[in-house]
Amino acid sequence: MATATDQDLETLLEYLRDSRGFDFTGYKRSTVTRRIEKRMEQVHASSFSSYLDLLQVDPDEFTALFNCILINVTSFFRDEPIWEFLREEIVPRLVQNKGEDGTIRVWVAGCASGEEAYSLSMLLAEQMGRAAFLARTKIYATDVDEEALEEARQGTYTTDQLKGVPEDLAERYFTTNTGGQHVFDRELRRTVVFGRHDLVQDAPISKIDLLSCRNTLMYFNADVQAQILSNFRFALHPTGFLILGRLRCCSRVCGRSLRSI
Repeated sequence: MATATDQDLETLLEYLRDSRGFDFTGYKRSTVTRRIEKRMEQVHASSFSSYLDLLQVDPDEFTALFNCILINVTSFFRDEPIWEFLREEIVPRLVQNKGEDGTIRVWVAGCASGEEAYSLSMLLAEQMGRAAFLARTKIYATDVDEEALEEARQGTYTTDQLKGVPEDLAERYFTTNTGGQHVFDRELRRTVVFGRHDLVQDAPISKIDLLSCRNTLMYFNADVQAQILSNFRFALHPTGFLILGRLRCCSRVCGRSLRSI
């Protein structure tokens, strides 16, 4: 039987879902509780019920809470061994599978502020050549955080954020604006479509050749992970590839036809 505190948390999560469309009920309770309590401490709320009262009278508090829950941990070419494997093994096979005229469809799920989507675009442009990349590639980058998506669409980053980009790629694909920030290549940026997508509630994008979801699944419980992975299986082209980060288990839904790294 749930304690009063547990029930108050569930009531709060249901309110967030019903009033703002953010469904955190499938998140691991330890994770979501810790992040909500962090925000509660900042505003001196002593209980979930009192924090719910605050949300009901202060609409601006939603933004602060969502920023606290939806921590965007990403960077360019994060985890070098994965990107090396993509560069040497996966991307050449992907391009070969598509032939000279086929369109390559990429989905970055949980894209945060855009670094991973732009990293993949650089990798593909290097493999295919600029003209072929622009003509034949479409990258869908999705997240539930509208604020992060707006940041991603701008494609503007600080020098510190650019540390993971190899020097030769930084010179080819970034320009420096008058404010000293680095702006991603405008033509390549047009191939990336940023949009809001809830992995739990929304239908998956279809006919995907390369699907990356590295920083999101670990926040969900096992049942929701299985649901999302089943959707990913539907989304992928039979010869497509799936890039995953940390999660509990995917064996029951991946199957032999789903390639993952």
